[in-house]
Amino acid sequence: MPTLRVGYIGLGLMGAPIVRNLLRADFTVVVHNRSRAIVEELTSEGAIPAYSPAEVARRVDVVCTNLPDSTDVAQVVLGADGVIEGAHGGLIFMDNSTIKPETARMLAQALALHGVPALDAPVSGGQIGAEQGTLVYMVGGDYHTFQKVIPIFQATGKAWTYVGESGAGQIAKVCNQIMVAAQMVAMGELLVLAQKAGVDPFKVVEAIRGGAAQCWALDHKPQRLAQGIRTPGFKARMQLKDLNIALETGKTYESPLPLTEIAAEVFRQMVESGGGDLDNSAVLSVFERIANVRIGGSGS
Repeated sequence: MPTLRVGYIGLGLMGAPIVRNLLRADFTVVVHNRSRAIVEELTSEGAIPAYSPAEVARRVDVVCTNLPDSTDVAQVVLGADGVIEGAHGGLIFMDNSTIKPETARMLAQALALHGVPALDAPVSGGQIGAEQGTLVYMVGGDYHTFQKVIPIFQATGKAWTYVGESGAGQIAKVCNQIMVAAQMVAMGELLVLAQKAGVDPFKVVEAIRGGAAQCWALDHKPQRLAQGIRTPGFKARMQLKDLNIALETGKTYESPLPLTEIAAEVFRQMVESGGGDLDNSAVLSVFERIANVRIGGSGS
């Protein structure tokens, strides 16, 4: 049985399946979530319930967060009954959320004053990767602390890379989301173009994904779109949130991001038209409306 006791705060589309994989690997896992139904569900599967982030921190060796945005993570760590109030010798904090690199660095500095090393360890792979235990971790923080939590990566992921000091993991995630968004927008464009030109768009995908156009989006998303499945996955509104972080980061470091600005605008149109809770691959709906076509079946 693993010796690390793990706490997990934030049990949504990503957090809950990560916890389940930790339980399958025989970790002791203490869980907390604002909505208690998922806590009760995971408790029935072997997790231990807690009622505040501070309580989670007091009871574990590694406390992880997986929350929607920078302000949420900061509140859970530094707010009333936050992780910082449960700090103790030997505790490690690891954030699996996608947040601003500057927030990750600020939290690391605040926790260091209490003797708690922090890792920013955002993930890629979406809900499917979380469920299958094939997440990819990109990690910033102290290297020796990174080595201590590798058993958690082994139970929940397929790859983990130490990128650099605090904030480096979030910089890597910014770069990841730039590429993911570009793929989703490009895929939407090509599917609609093929359909408008009278060619089966999914035959086009089959033809091109074995060559230079091969990418993660074409490998994983067209099959679902062909069946009319547009449920997440990874929600479009979260993709837009991440693109906004990317654009802010670009401004901070005076790095131009012209294509990311375009991708963010396309996702913004999708979210404003009511598609924010659909999968990010459903961004093709923006082009469907303009072209007056529908790609794939009539599923959800």
